[in-house]
Amino acid sequence: MAPVILALKGHRGLDCRVLATAQHRDLLDQILRAFEIEPDIDLDIMQHNQALTALTARLLLALGNVLQAEKPDAVLAQGDTTTVMTVALASFYHKIPFGHVEAGLRTWNMANPFPEEMNRIVTGRLTKWHFAPTASARNNLLKEGIANGDIFVTGNTVIDALLSAANRKTPLPFELDRGKRLILVTAHRRENFGEPFQQICKAVLTLAESGKDLQIVYPVHPNPNVYETAHKILGNHPRITLCEPLDYLPFVAAMKHAFLILSDSGGVQEEAPALGTPVLVLRDETERPEAVAEGVAKLVGADHDRIVRETQHLLDDSAAYKQMARGVSPYGDGRAAHRITSVLCDYFAACA
Repeated sequence: MAPVILALKGHRGLDCRVLATAQHRDLLDQILRAFEIEPDIDLDIMQHNQALTALTARLLLALGNVLQAEKPDAVLAQGDTTTVMTVALASFYHKIPFGHVEAGLRTWNMANPFPEEMNRIVTGRLTKWHFAPTASARNNLLKEGIANGDIFVTGNTVIDALLSAANRKTPLPFELDRGKRLILVTAHRRENFGEPFQQICKAVLTLAESGKDLQIVYPVHPNPNVYETAHKILGNHPRITLCEPLDYLPFVAAMKHAFLILSDSGGVQEEAPALGTPVLVLRDETERPEAVAEGVAKLVGADHDRIVRETQHLLDDSAAYKQMARGVSPYGDGRAAHRITSVLCDYFAACA
């Protein structure tokens, strides 16, 4: 949302106030610092080991109180978190029009990703302005009966933020071994907890032991389901660096320098192709099929043998690697925030 917030704050005819729920406190704070954004309201809602039901209930009550006090003319939120779903519902209850940034992403499988797919579907039923990142996302919304006039293909603001960040000279937070190829790993999704995540870690270990010319860096998510398993399987290996989650700007720098990324992250599927870095997606399904269709991302699931085989293929076959490292950006041109702001300005001008 940072590019949208900055675009709205830069428009003289709009008064933009920023509310942070802090569902992901550690991720939120460093993003706000990177883009020099100060929340007007901070709910600080997250508690340790908080269940989804408890989080949803606390969010709905807190957001309802804020909307009652602030009485905004419109509310915007981005993505597929529980925060987005509950703010859409709270806005609906208060009869405030809601705009969904990154609308229309679907896997058509309510269990994968969980609970994000359900969050997206519920949010879609409560949204006035559907800011779809791609034509494919637009088509998904049309299939669900959303009116064509309520859908705006804007590109994804993730790319707006990425292009801004990529132009900054941010040092890497780890020492880069110039004689080795860097593989960057991120894996944290709830649906991969347990045996699938163990398979991912064992595949990373196999890769580290199979090639001395590799440097593997894995910023490990603090969730115990991830942290404990990653350190048990991958800890103390000379070619694997396990580190704390990276702030946004250093992470972008790491993606730029990486030879290859192994990730189950949705955002990385959008960002890595734009940087010309191939990404092997540690999932069986994706709500972002455009990069896969372009051939710059590939689904490999959480199967040990497949992860190792596909990674080795890119390490050994330079033609296959070059095909995936073409620097394609199917998710936007860096002007999504401008398009979203224009839609809102047109709406408020018509209502004046």
